[in-house]
Amino acid sequence: MLELLRKRRSIRHFKKERIAPAQIDALKEAVLRSPSSRGIQPWNFWFVQDPDLIGKLSRCKEHGSTFLKEAPLAVVVCGDESMSDVWIEDCAIAAVIVHLAAVGLGLGGCWIQIRNRMHSAEKTSEDYVRETLGIAHPLRVLAIVAIGLPDRSPAGHPFEKLDQSKVVP
Repeated sequence: MLELLRKRRSIRHFKKERIAPAQIDALKEAVLRSPSSRGIQPWNFWFVQDPDLIGKLSRCKEHGSTFLKEAPLAVVVCGDESMSDVWIEDCAIAAVIVHLAAVGLGLGGCWIQIRNRMHSAEKTSEDYVRETLGIAHPLRVLAIVAIGLPDRSPAGHPFEKLDQSKVVP
C-alpha cells in the first residue's frame, strides 16, 4: 500500500484507450470493499464510460472539471444522507479507495469535488450531475473520480518534500 501512495499523483491527462473490462470489474470490487461506518454502506456508484456523457459531466463545475472529458471512465460517488450521518466520510473513503485501486492497476485518476461546488451562478454542480445522470433524492453527489491510462506519469512526491511538521510525534 505504501508503494501505491509513494507513486500516486493526480492524473489529468489520459490516453484515448478504453479501460479493459477486467480492470473495470476490479475497480467495482475495490470500491464495494471500502470501509464504512457501522457497515451501513450508504453509497451508490455510477461507472460512466460513454464519451458523450463523460463530456457532459466534464462541464459540471465552473472550474476544475474540464479534464474529465479526456478520461475513459468517470466514477460518480453518491451517498444517501438519510442512511447515515457520516455519508460524506464513507463516500470520501470509497472515492480514495477507487483512486488507489486504479493506481494499483496501472491506471491514473483525479478527484473532482462536486458537493458544495457550483456549475453556474444559478445551479450547483450536484444538481447538474444529478440531472445529467438521473440521480434521484435522497442520494447526494459527493465527487467524480476521473480514471484512465495516464498520458504522462509524473514521479511521486519525494519523501524529503513531505511536510513532517503536520505529524505530531
